[in-house]
Amino acid sequence: MHIALLLLALIIIIVVMIQSKWTGLAIVPGTGDFGKFERRGPEKILHNLTIAIVVVFIVGAMISYFIS
Repeated sequence: MHIALLLLALIIIIVVMIQSKWTGLAIVPGTGDFGKFERRGPEKILHNLTIAIVVVFIVGAMISYFIS
């Protein structure tokens, strides 16, 4: 179980780093894009995937905690 949690943690780190790489400085005060937070296409899929992986990680961590 601990190895699975470790792998999930690494996957979360990678997915979050990919998201931050795609964002860059797209939302900077003074630009026309400030306030645009709508996600479309691959960005939306990656966002939902991140949420799902984090939920699985948290549930797995809770199960691991209560079993041991």
